[in-house]
Amino acid sequence: MKEFAQLDLSALSDVPVHPLNQDVFERFLAEIVAAASTHALPEALEKPSEVLPQFLAAAFSLSPYLADCFRASPALLDEVDKPLLPQVEQQIDIARNSWKQDNETAPRSDSAIMQTLRLAKRRVAFLTALADLAGLSSPEQTTALLSDFAEASVAATVDHLLFSAGAEGHLALQDMKNPSHASGVVVLGMGKLGACELNYSSDIDIVVFFEPEAPVVKDSDRVRSLFPRLMRRLVHILQERTGDGYVFRTDLRLRPDPGSTALAIPVEAALLYYESRGQNWERAAFIKARPIAGDLKAGETFMREMVPFIFRKYLDYAAISDIHSIKRQIHAHKGFGLVAVNGHNVKLGRGGIREIEFFAQTQQLIAGGRMPQLRCRRTVDALNALREARWIDAKTCEELTDAYWFLRSIEHRIQMVRDEQSHILPDDDAELLRIAHMSRYESYEAFSNALLHALHTVERRYARLFERETTLSGESGNLVFTGEDDDPGTLETLKGLGFERPADIARIVRSWHYGRYRSTQSTKARQRLTEIMPDLLKAFGESRRAEEAFSRFDRFLAGLPAGVQLFSLLKNNIGMLRLVVEIMSAAPRLAEIIADRAHIVDGMLDPALMTELPTREYLSRRLDAFMSGVVLYEERLDRLRIFAAEQRFLIGIRLMTGAINGFAAGKAFTTLASLVIGEALDGVLGEMKSAHGEADGQRVAVLAMGKLGSGELTAGSDVDVIVLYDCDDPLGQTSGPKQLEVPRYFARLTQRLVAALSAPTAEGVLYEVDMRLRPSGNAGPLATRISAFEKYQRNDAWTWEHMALSRAHPICGDEALMADTSAVIKEIMALPRERPKLIDDISSMRARIERDKPAKSIWDLKLIPGGLIDIEFLAQYCHLAAPDAVKAGQAEPLSTDDVLATYGAQVMSAGDIETCRKALSLYTDIAQLTRACLTERFDPENAPAGLLERVCRLGDCPDVKALEALIRDTSGGVRAVFKRISPLASSSSEH
Repeated sequence: MKEFAQLDLSALSDVPVHPLNQDVFERFLAEIVAAASTHALPEALEKPSEVLPQFLAAAFSLSPYLADCFRASPALLDEVDKPLLPQVEQQIDIARNSWKQDNETAPRSDSAIMQTLRLAKRRVAFLTALADLAGLSSPEQTTALLSDFAEASVAATVDHLLFSAGAEGHLALQDMKNPSHASGVVVLGMGKLGACELNYSSDIDIVVFFEPEAPVVKDSDRVRSLFPRLMRRLVHILQERTGDGYVFRTDLRLRPDPGSTALAIPVEAALLYYESRGQNWERAAFIKARPIAGDLKAGETFMREMVPFIFRKYLDYAAISDIHSIKRQIHAHKGFGLVAVNGHNVKLGRGGIREIEFFAQTQQLIAGGRMPQLRCRRTVDALNALREARWIDAKTCEELTDAYWFLRSIEHRIQMVRDEQSHILPDDDAELLRIAHMSRYESYEAFSNALLHALHTVERRYARLFERETTLSGESGNLVFTGEDDDPGTLETLKGLGFERPADIARIVRSWHYGRYRSTQSTKARQRLTEIMPDLLKAFGESRRAEEAFSRFDRFLAGLPAGVQLFSLLKNNIGMLRLVVEIMSAAPRLAEIIADRAHIVDGMLDPALMTELPTREYLSRRLDAFMSGVVLYEERLDRLRIFAAEQRFLIGIRLMTGAINGFAAGKAFTTLASLVIGEALDGVLGEMKSAHGEADGQRVAVLAMGKLGSGELTAGSDVDVIVLYDCDDPLGQTSGPKQLEVPRYFARLTQRLVAALSAPTAEGVLYEVDMRLRPSGNAGPLATRISAFEKYQRNDAWTWEHMALSRAHPICGDEALMADTSAVIKEIMALPRERPKLIDDISSMRARIERDKPAKSIWDLKLIPGGLIDIEFLAQYCHLAAPDAVKAGQAEPLSTDDVLATYGAQVMSAGDIETCRKALSLYTDIAQLTRACLTERFDPENAPAGLLERVCRLGDCPDVKALEALIRDTSGGVRAVFKRISPLASSSSEH
């Protein structure tokens, strides 16, 4: 408000508003000049040729309310030539302190505070209206000032009432100079008051709760009748009309079940109501709720308790339809069917303020549980947050923000005319011209054009989000599924949509409408399903082998416990509907995950899903948010399972849609596993410490092996790990109440970690854990001391164990031990090796695998000659055989592709490296995609049509036969490289 603070009406160079008519204007100009001399007003008002008196005359001609204020109290103009903001702020301070009394023990009378507040309100309303009409303050500044004054008035009244109750002995106030301190009285500003967006002549919506056990309460039973009585006095003080007017019409009907509850409700009862019976419209209302009076600390605590109710981690998607149904009911009840000018309601009508608010609030409800930055009270702040989160584009944000403030400005002017809480433009053209002139438009036409542009803009944006209505007989043709017999027109429509067996599809859809599944038993679910049916059938019809995909969706619905949420979501998000169809067409594994965990669909709503890579920072941020507030160990494990399942699913979605390739998916799956294992380790360490204490100087770390170590996990991979530890006394005991010998302690810790990851709970299994790569395999101890690990790797490890070590990577635990482990691995990797022996060992291992576990088909990309094992063995050979100088400074583990790029040139030609890397890329893309989408081994004969298409695209092949030929050529090239590096491989069997 910096500019507003520095400007006053005397700075006007011309009259910014046109008077209603010349006669009325001249009459008011004469009155102002006369009053200036009679009441010693600023000299500028005595000169009718000056801009200031002409502006005031024009304003009074347009607003009977301002004219009446002037006539009742000409002194309102006594400082009109000075900056207005300090004057308004002074009145806000007067209001806030109006409860304070001269006598510290005797409260002011209700009538005294009523008069103080009313006089302050009149001056605030008068000055803010003039500043607004003159263009010195924006609608944003006007709403903020009006809200500040309302907050000050409510807070002062509450302090007055509490002080009075304390003086009468009903309450034991903790601080007579601050009656609300520790009072437990929670007063929330709701609606536009809570969001600091108050209208010029608005009612104020508040709700009041209290703590019966607060320190001020003397008798918790009597206080249940005391606080409602005090609230009746509050309403009387604020809204009773006296000779000085009123302060604010006050509405407490947003409290729980207002028809049967008192004006003030115990906090516990309120929270119980919202938890068990709260409605979606109440969730939307509480987005703007804000503590404005009473015990502000208790108010903030109450709002924190309400967050899970308002912003759910797993959204009830029916909220979208519920909120939109409120809008439809408004239209039906009020008859606001069309955008218009004359008689249009700029708040509730089509294209009005409420549509902008609903546009923002609905999306806040959708995503606010996962994205705290969307929990904004002000509508324009919410729009900006949605833009920054990429839920809406910049143009939508700009258009709706501009329209919002334009319509709020018009709303203010409607109310400035006679200080009425109206939002309806006049029907009469002459009266409408009054609003046009107050809005600084010269003509009705110019005002009408600007208003219609804003209304149509809002209506268009709102309609795209909410009102994409579907019908049973639309562009596609008939879609009727009632009765027992097939409708011929419907069968024809289904055939035209792409279904080869339309009668089968009609039979399935009829079974849904008969409510044969739990998900379609409710009336509302079937209604939502009917609304999405045209788009659903069209999307499935466009997929190859449409009946197969549709049948999979049918099986999905059969397993759902309820359908309203999903159907409401799909109705309001056509992109989501198409993605679900893609999943059903191409990815049975992902379809099963959705069926088992319906809430997992929440994550698919993130606008950045397809554009933002699931990096460590991305996943870590989301894991921290998801785990916040977890206390119990069992809850930690369940939360980890939920989070991991959801994120694996979302990585699979990215893979399926081509948003990421196989290498990126491997890194994402690995990063996810690393974070989850780290979180599980923290939980296990905490449990072990509680039960057994700690070993002196203990350090624990988890060493990732295999694909977990090299960043190449797939959707269904096990995790290979080794648990390492160190401590001061390896033969000592722990410090806790149930002491354990150190080796036993770390063995038990390892067992607990494995159980934390692999034990099935109600939320499933995190990961299958394989620890066979630890020193001495299954014969060795479960946990290995770092010194023993180093000794084993230096003196006893086989070549294959050093090959495995080349992929090792410490992923979590004590940072110092992780650094020591990395140093050990680096030293082991740098040990000198004889290439002939290395080649011999590697060739023998490959031959043994090929003999004992041959590939079952060309699609066994890991085991086929020239497949993934060949490439991995070549990469590991390059790593182990590379000179020490090349390895200098290389402490971090590398993926197979990174190893080929980094070390390959030491033992392979550039052409051979390129052959292997291209093959690895193709194999990885296919393997990652098929394992993310399928629960079983990939077989083209049985694979979903949608998946086959995607797999073929990975090789840029027109069909499966061409892709098989490509794989044979590719694997042949890799096997030739393997033979060149390892001549012994020529004795291996060929595929």
